[in-house]
Amino acid sequence: MENTFSREFSHLDSVCFQQFIDLFAAAFPDSLNLLHLDQASCHTATTLVWSDSVLPIFQPAHSPELNPIERLWEDIKKHFKGKNFNSLSLLRDEVFDLINSLSSTVIVSLTGWSYIVEALEKVSENSA
Repeated sequence: MENTFSREFSHLDSVCFQQFIDLFAAAFPDSLNLLHLDQASCHTATTLVWSDSVLPIFQPAHSPELNPIERLWEDIKKHFKGKNFNSLSLLRDEVFDLINSLSSTVIVSLTGWSYIVEALEKVSENSA
């Protein structure tokens, strides 16, 4: 069975990100969950409280090529090239439909670069 988790927030700040962390930790309390993050201020806020089941892994600053989500967004954007939407709601629905249609195989093919997977495995081993 696939474990997936997503939430939509109106914006991204440390308060919303804390809510995400709390919800994510509650969804997967019995496993160590590595959360790969860039160094956005909301991700590095000193007020964040990290659950024991969530381990943040920060990539170096200004290195989007190391962030797997960038490849996924690049692929998603291809599906919308040249399209116009009459409302943000229609765009949101299309994006959600596309994301929900992606199989784990497709997501892994876009984001599962061997050097990232190996690095995350090492971090996980060292944290256990």
